[in-house]
Amino acid sequence: MANSPHDHSERPDPADLGILTTAMPADTNPSGDIFGGWLMSQMDLAAGNIAARLSKGRVATIAVDGMVFLTPVQVGDEVTVYAKVISVGRTSMKMKVDAYRRPREGEDKVRVTEAIFTFVAIDDNGKPRPVAGG
Repeated sequence: MANSPHDHSERPDPADLGILTTAMPADTNPSGDIFGGWLMSQMDLAAGNIAARLSKGRVATIAVDGMVFLTPVQVGDEVTVYAKVISVGRTSMKMKVDAYRRPREGEDKVRVTEAIFTFVAIDDNGKPRPVAGG
């Protein structure tokens, strides 16, 4: 994976892999690029899986900070989302989430967006619970 002008941090750690999927025609906007909302949902799924595993139960996304779309994703691109825990509070977790695209016919991954996602661990009634309280 080569660094690119859009890749403004270190390479992702494979251990932080949350989702690997392929962008499909149904995920496009009228211009033919992949919807930003679809990409954001993939990031939320990836980070949410890691947050649920960490908290040993249900979680809810409560905030997304600093999302900037750097380059479009095209139909057929492999989309890889990495999520790394950056802090854990009593009931909440913050994660740095990065999404990359790899053209179907290429090898180089390019970062397409990044954001900080905050999750709260919740109980069966949707009320906050301690992260360690699974």
